[in-house]
Amino acid sequence: MKKLLLGLTVLLAVACNENQKNEFSLRGTTNGFENGTVLYLAHKNEIIDSTTIENNLFVFNTKLPSSPVQVWLHNKDFSNYRAFWVENSEMTFDAGKTEFRDAVITGCKTQTENNVLSEQLKPVRDEIIALEDSYSETMTREQMDFLRAQYMLLEKREVEIYQNFIKENPNSLVSVYLLSVYTTTWGKEKTEELYEKFSQDNKDTEYGKQILRYIELNKEPKIGDKFVDFQMEDSKGDIQKLSDIKGKAVLLEFWASWCGPCRHENPALVKTYTQFNSKGFEIFAVSLDEDKDNWVKAIEKDGLSWIHVSDLKGQGNEASLIYGVNGIPDNFLIDENGIIIGRGLDGEELYKKLEKILK
Repeated sequence: MKKLLLGLTVLLAVACNENQKNEFSLRGTTNGFENGTVLYLAHKNEIIDSTTIENNLFVFNTKLPSSPVQVWLHNKDFSNYRAFWVENSEMTFDAGKTEFRDAVITGCKTQTENNVLSEQLKPVRDEIIALEDSYSETMTREQMDFLRAQYMLLEKREVEIYQNFIKENPNSLVSVYLLSVYTTTWGKEKTEELYEKFSQDNKDTEYGKQILRYIELNKEPKIGDKFVDFQMEDSKGDIQKLSDIKGKAVLLEFWASWCGPCRHENPALVKTYTQFNSKGFEIFAVSLDEDKDNWVKAIEKDGLSWIHVSDLKGQGNEASLIYGVNGIPDNFLIDENGIIIGRGLDGEELYKKLEKILK
């Protein structure tokens, strides 16, 4: 009986130790924070947990939505913040002698891999900051052109570092996350090349599935190509199909209610639509919103009286993946024969183009 009790005690002790090892905790050190300052731990714009700083120390003991996972740690007004990877283990956040956003974070393998990438990027990022600091409104056109050219070279070096990291670390979660962010920026060919090198574990992650969805959907139609058809629900739940618009010039417009530049362009778009709609012009607008109410309110507020559709999947919108949309606003002008004759046209460019083709 004693042996049985001893055995159970040992098993319970082992189980407790294993539970401790499989639970997330974060012990942090800061400097210069007032007692009672609230810190928030967030994932995908949702607060997971919060805690307060006392004597420049804080602790989180939190259940993570998954592990590893990327989180944001920030104060109420985001004047101090840091994004990093966490996992179910005992982690530390040391900003005792640094700025909050430069804290040294330990205890997570994925974050350690991310630190390696950050060190590789640091020289380029420092040069970019120095270049931005050198900007002056009194610069000549030649100086501005030189500054722009230097900036583009540094951006190219940054991309090379990202892509080399992915190639050299195909098993890292950081790699598959990076590629999921830059799919539409780097294009289908480069995305496929890097994706094929990933381990099966990486391909099975949510990021890997996002990349595969992009590869399977993306057609990257170009000017001179025939448009790629798709269908999607409008705000009333009715199916709208791009090919149902026949014999008209169509602007396939990608936008969202939260996109400032998109909303800024809308008055000019309304003016153009009013001028040319009766002459054979239509707009088929695809929203990258996730919140239906915000989408519908923006349509009403901006007076957008054309066709609107969305699958409410945000950046994962199916049509945006088909067309390889990297940022919004973006658009494709399709002539009455279904041929793409323009892309990324601003208000004035679109107006002039329509004047030519809708005489």
